[in-house]
Amino acid sequence: MTSQEFNSWLKAYGQAWQTRDATAAADLFSADATYQETPFVQPMRGREEILAYWLHVARTQEEVKFGHEILAVTQGAGIAHWWAAFTRVPEKTRVNLDGVFLIALDGNGRCTSLREWWQKGDVRQ
Repeated sequence: MTSQEFNSWLKAYGQAWQTRDATAAADLFSADATYQETPFVQPMRGREEILAYWLHVARTQEEVKFGHEILAVTQGAGIAHWWAAFTRVPEKTRVNLDGVFLIALDGNGRCTSLREWWQKGDVRQ
């Protein structure tokens, strides 16, 4: 993986999240990918489970903002600091997230493994 490939993937991920496009988000993953949202939960396995997760995200979040900074890239993995903010529907609670991704991409630029750690803060609008 190169820094440019990793950055392109992160931009596409952010764009899919900001536009709430669950299909575009799921298409960033290989058919047998794993997605571990937090370190203490079982990872989602396969693009279908990841799509189901993103369909839920699209229904429950709006006004999404996303940014990232690449921290390290090796041949096998990339690490990025990311931050996001969105409004939770229907509560109208503004949520701010700050996190880290550990991501592996295949030769086609699809994610085969995503592990994330994040902290959140809620602010009433």
